[in-house]
Parts: sequence; structure tokens; C-alpha cells
Amino acid sequence: MTARRHATQRPWRGRRGLITGIPLALTAVGLLVALAVSLLSGGGTGPGSPAAAPVGAVRASTPAGSAAPVAEPDATRTSSRPSAVSTPSASAAASASTSTAASANGTARAASAAAPLAGRIRPAVTYHGVATAYAAGDGGGSCLFGPSADLMVAAMNYTDYEAGKACGDYVLVRAGNGATLTVRIVNECPLPCAVGQLDLSQQAFAKLAKLSVGRLPITWTLLSPADIGTMSVRYKTGSTRWWCGIQVIGHRNPVAELEVRTAGAWRRLLRTDYNYFLSADGSGCGGAIRVTDIYGEKLTVNGIALRPDAVQPTRVQFARH
Repeated sequence: MTARRHATQRPWRGRRGLITGIPLALTAVGLLVALAVSLLSGGGTGPGSPAAAPVGAVRASTPAGSAAPVAEPDATRTSSRPSAVSTPSASAAASASTSTAASANGTARAASAAAPLAGRIRPAVTYHGVATAYAAGDGGGSCLFGPSADLMVAAMNYTDYEAGKACGDYVLVRAGNGATLTVRIVNECPLPCAVGQLDLSQQAFAKLAKLSVGRLPITWTLLSPADIGTMSVRYKTGSTRWWCGIQVIGHRNPVAELEVRTAGAWRRLLRTDYNYFLSADGSGCGGAIRVTDIYGEKLTVNGIALRPDAVQPTRVQFARH
């Protein structure tokens, strides 16, 4: 029995030694081959052999594992004349998609890409709130547009009014009973008006429900209306060539910026919460004016005289969206 166990173990040891030796031999052969190739190639890029690309240049241009950079679209590169809405290029669309991918709301993502200069109120977004009613008088309000041609007007809540940015916006209001109405923002509804709340003129509210309802749940969206004519410009009372305030009236889309032409350049003016753009030192007062909407379209207006409190029509209007 003892001799049989030893006899069965000896062949196993022999096979183990053979198996162990084979990898060692292969390793040695591999080392010799690698050494020979290295000596023959000389470790460089001699004549006739392709030169390797500089590693530093590759890293600088396109990091490993990342896509090539895409140029951001320039939203302000538009004609100074009214034009049709242009179709974004593939690269611009890709860039806009990338920049807004972090948003959780799909509608808000689309609106952000379509209106890069918009404030709180954006196109293609549905806002929820409540409608109340107020005595609008002649349709004037804190936007200082003056009397309105009709009383389909509203006051925007303090937050969404956004220090005057909502002035002149057209919004479509929907009530739960299916009734709809378009109103223009001409006033501010101060606190405690809540976010999303619209304080409609009594005439406008009555087209949605009885005034006795008091508070009416609604939704509303920003509009770019079809037939509103061309826009106008007005200098504020007291404006001179040393100080002036400029207001845009009857604009189809929300106004994002107003600039005046100074010596060889355009100067952007600050907007007040009473809806005038001010040039405190008089720069550009009485000269060319350039108005930009939330979509980035720029309209240049010439020939507006420095006549305080006079509504002066222009021949331009923003494109419809």
C-alpha cells in the first residue's frame, strides 16, 4: 500500500515540474524577442516610419474620453430689420440641448433654448395661479403706458413682474371652465399677490367668470400675437440731451434690452421698474435706438426726435414666435 501511494505521487510531481517550466521558457523567449525588436527599431522614428503625434497637443485639443467642443450660438447676431424666425443650425441646436439638459422641466428646457434673454416669464411654459379683479380705470398702471385702447389688461404679481420686465407682455389666460382671454400687462400687483397670480381688470375678469367668484384658478402662457401693428417709442417727461428716459410701446414680444448709439458704439441702458430705460448722463439721447427682444432679435430705430411725452411710431416690429 505504501509503495503504491509513492508510485502514484512521483508522476504527479513530474507533471507539475513540466507545467511550471513551460511558462518560464516562454517568458524568456518573449524577453529576447522584445530586446531584439528594440535594438532593430532604435527606439525612435527613423526615415520611412510614421512620426507619432505629440501627446501634449492631443490632450490640449481633445481630452481623452470627451467630445470635441461645440461653439455656443450667438443669440444677438440677427439683422437690424424685422425678419422671419430663423431655423437653428445643427450645432446650435446641439449646444442649446447640452446647456439645458440639467433642467428637470422639458417645457422649460425648450423655452430656455428658444428665448435666451427671457426673464422669469418664458414662452411655451404654462404658469398656474389665481385670477382676481381690480378697477383698472382708463387701463393705465405702473408700466406708465398711459390710457389703454381697450380694457383687456392685467396687473402681474410682484415676483413675475420682475421690476418691469413683464410690462407690455401679452398672455393667454385659461380658466377651469374652458373660457380663455388675452390680456396685456400694464400694471403691477404688489404683495401679497402670489407668484402666478394675475389681477385682471374687472372687464377682463367678467369674460372668464362672474365678479362674485372673487378668486378664480387659472393657467396662463406668454403670447406673440399676430396683428398688433408696429411698435412706438416715447421719451419720458423731462428728457433732454443731458438726461433721458426711453420707453417702447406696442412690442409684440417682451423687450429684453434697449441701447442707444454713442460715439462709435452701442450703449446698453438700465431698465427701471416703471418701464423706462434711463441714460443718466445723456449719452445717446436723441440718437439711434436699438431694441432687443427675449429671442435675441434686434431692431434699429432712427429718426426719433427728442420730444418728451410724445408717442412716436416706428416702421418695425419683432417677428412672431
